[in-house]
Amino acid sequence: MRMSRKKDKKDIEENVVTEENEQNIDSSQEEKQEKNEVNIEAELIEKVNEFQNKYLRLSAEFDNYRKRTLKEKMDLTKTAGEDIFVNMLPIIDDFERAIESINSAKDIDAIKNGINLIYSKFSIFLSQKGIKAIETKDADFDTDFHEAITKMPTEDKKGKIIDVIEKGYLLNEKVIRYAKVVVGE
Repeated sequence: MRMSRKKDKKDIEENVVTEENEQNIDSSQEEKQEKNEVNIEAELIEKVNEFQNKYLRLSAEFDNYRKRTLKEKMDLTKTAGEDIFVNMLPIIDDFERAIESINSAKDIDAIKNGINLIYSKFSIFLSQKGIKAIETKDADFDTDFHEAITKMPTEDKKGKIIDVIEKGYLLNEKVIRYAKVVVGE
């Protein structure tokens, strides 16, 4: 019996040692798992910080891009008509010379010819810039190009343009001013 008690005691001690070892192993595994979780958490926090930094940089970069393009658009609208006005200056010079010569001119035909030359020069300039007059002579009334100011009763020109009050113009096939016309009814 004594031996059996010693054996039992020894078995109990071994069981205790085994349990302690298992507990040590479990606690070391728990510590490793906790360390892994802490490492994973630290990595995740680092990734989140990295993404936040990238987001802030991208947001700032986009804001700078938006401001730069807005400034470029404003500059472009300020100087967009510069080319047109520079090309109009010689025509204005011609008008000024014509006005000066009207006062001292004795030949009316020369004045008429000068004004016709200025008009043709200006017409050529407009056509080079894509502006052309809307055709109205003997044309059918079209609300896409014409604005009826009044109607006149006629027998043979129903729906046709009888008279033009103000010319209409197209800029690159887009109406920039409707022709004001009198229409037959």
